[in-house]
Amino acid sequence: MEGAGKTKKGAGGRKGGGPRKKAVTRSVKAGLQFPVGRIGRFLKKGRYAQRVGIGAPVYLAAVLEYLAAEVLELAGNAARDNKKTRIIPRHLLLAIRNDEELGKLLGGVTIAHGGVLPNINPILLPKKTAAKEPSIPSKAAKSPKKAKKSE
Repeated sequence: MEGAGKTKKGAGGRKGGGPRKKAVTRSVKAGLQFPVGRIGRFLKKGRYAQRVGIGAPVYLAAVLEYLAAEVLELAGNAARDNKKTRIIPRHLLLAIRNDEELGKLLGGVTIAHGGVLPNINPILLPKKTAAKEPSIPSKAAKSPKKAKKSE
């Protein structure tokens, strides 16, 4: 009798080929939305190192998911400020450039159709001469230190 003592082909070590357990992905185990398996495959295929540890793709997936969530939240806020329901490249640019840490991370990045931050050089703004009256320097206008010394 052939194959009497051997397991069925493709049974994965299960004798008799019983009911298969539902597969649980590494993304589900880690509580992530980003694909841990795919990121692991890319790390291996990219030849960034000879060997890739089992924790590396999980960590990288978590970092990428956090960054994506952060950018999307800020861009969503920018879209809401502009009374829009969809995020467009302009909202992404405003979100990234107005955030100090993301702006530093993506400093050398150009976002197509993003435009620039609204900014007017203070020198170009009109002077407010009408609001201020030219003050004549008097003894009362001296700084407190100089006033103490003269007393």
